[in-house]
Amino acid sequence: MGLIHVMENLSEPEKLGSGIAVAFVATIYGVGLANLLLLPAANKLKSISHTHTRLREMITEGIVSIAQGENPRNIETRLQSYMP
Repeated sequence: MGLIHVMENLSEPEKLGSGIAVAFVATIYGVGLANLLLLPAANKLKSISHTHTRLREMITEGIVSIAQGENPRNIETRLQSYMP
């Protein structure tokens, strides 16, 4: 938004300096907010989502194996591959 404000004042050179400064500061705040708060939060949410997905896959595979009447030892071995 700061850069748009600068472009509106191209005909008045005395206002360009302050407009560019505001645009630069807004850019720095945006980069800082993204790197310090938003990207770490997104990575944490990704990790939680991945963990939940693996759990659901494990439960589904276990239920299907039980329904097919497989040997419990084979089911246990296969499901242990989901554990870290």
